[in-house]
Amino acid sequence: MTLNGKKIGFGITASFCTLPDIIEPMELLAAAGADIYPVVSSEVYNNSSRFHDRDEFLATIRQIAGREAIATIAEAEAFGPKNPMDIMIIAPATGNTIGKIAHGVWDTPVVMAAKATLRNGAPVLIALFTNDALGISGVNIMQLYNTKNVYFVPFGQDDPIKKPTSMTADLGQLEASILQALEGKQIQPALLQKR
Repeated sequence: MTLNGKKIGFGITASFCTLPDIIEPMELLAAAGADIYPVVSSEVYNNSSRFHDRDEFLATIRQIAGREAIATIAEAEAFGPKNPMDIMIIAPATGNTIGKIAHGVWDTPVVMAAKATLRNGAPVLIALFTNDALGISGVNIMQLYNTKNVYFVPFGQDDPIKKPTSMTADLGQLEASILQALEGKQIQPALLQKR
């Protein structure tokens, strides 16, 4: 299986320090022939941070995908029957976003796109980036890990000494994770042994 011609929703949430890191993986997906539909949270759409300039970031993802980012719940809902995706990726996925999906709260463009994709029986792939993965978000992560059609990019602790509850996904495994999820499989190992 290849990604050529696959319709990929690419949800981007407000782990601002991670936003620059998703550009290269998105470029690689586009180079592999994927048809990318970027979806951004309101925070990403409306704010700059010390890690990124909002206008430059949105222009970059528009250039990569060849289309504007979806930034409203109404636009994202079209990922249901009107414009189904082969897969929905959320990278970075914050603890807040993971919690919303785990508890059926569909109040942002990214989680609505995930809901619409799941409704169609297609996979949702989560690349988590959260400071509380081994804290309060842990229960939500494990709930989603055991949810049909939800898969994870392999993840592990990024700084066990300074941030003992923080975990991040290995974006270098994004494409391989997509290919496995499209076949209905969780890439293994899902938990990284060493970083």
